[in-house]
Amino acid sequence: MALVVVTTSPRVAPGLLSGRAWAVLGAGRVLTGSPAHPLLPYLAEEGIPVEAVTPDPAALAREAAAGTVVWLAAQDGDEDLMRAVGRAALAMEDPPVIEVVPGSYDLPGARLLDLVAVMDRLRRECPWDARQTHESLVPYLLEEAYEVLETIEDADYAALREELGDLLLQVVFHARLAQERTPGEGGFDVDDVAGGIVDKLVRRHPHVFADTAVSGADEVSDNWDTIKAAERAAKGQESLLDGVPMGQPALSLAHGLQSRAERAGVPDTLARAVGQGVGRELFDLVRRARAAGIDPEAELRAAARDYRDRVRAWERSRPSG
Repeated sequence: MALVVVTTSPRVAPGLLSGRAWAVLGAGRVLTGSPAHPLLPYLAEEGIPVEAVTPDPAALAREAAAGTVVWLAAQDGDEDLMRAVGRAALAMEDPPVIEVVPGSYDLPGARLLDLVAVMDRLRRECPWDARQTHESLVPYLLEEAYEVLETIEDADYAALREELGDLLLQVVFHARLAQERTPGEGGFDVDDVAGGIVDKLVRRHPHVFADTAVSGADEVSDNWDTIKAAERAAKGQESLLDGVPMGQPALSLAHGLQSRAERAGVPDTLARAVGQGVGRELFDLVRRARAAGIDPEAELRAAARDYRDRVRAWERSRPSG
């Protein structure tokens, strides 16, 4: 005899169950400790009776030893109850077999639904979150992005997981704010954000999602630029530099502008003798770094990190007191 525990995911629509789960639910007495379980209406439609009971681990183990019992677990899994049932079964002379049948599984990315739900509740119930705007969140967005960069530079991949979560929160937060506006006011939600990037990735990877053939990564990059140019034209953007974010750090900005212009065939002479004073020297330094295959922003950051380490070493070497 057996106790069959059917588990379900709160992130999957309750009427969607595996074939094995449907077969098990129709093959024995079905019990649950959750009288408001979201699956109950769907089981009722299929003529499967479910009894809501107060869980008694010992009684459940004894009944399962005498015949097959199906336990419809709460969506948190009823883990404490199942541990108690297991202990009760082990104390029996002829314990029942305990089998777990997943009725529904979390798909990859399912925990993102939890994040969306948590953000929605914070926006409604937390005074600090409720008063935020796109503008007020900008410093946090920049800070989190730089903290992600720092963990990558440090090769601290354990910390990278946490910092990516903090950055992801900013994306979901901005989408939640936008959800409060109507479409006519520029409103959108997190699904619009995800849908937009999915469409863009599919559109810009015809060698993956269509029948375009490529010879390697360089041709992929060339196709990407061609597709981006067509997208800019469709949006009415006249300059090939439209879309380069002007708010980024100056070295990265100069590098991005020069790279975009070079790929479009802009004469290299236009990058010479621009600006004045130190600005002109820095801009030309970026041009020469690019010609040498060097990322000037990364190089300057590496130099700054080296300087930081030297200062710290100097501090440690100084006599105390």
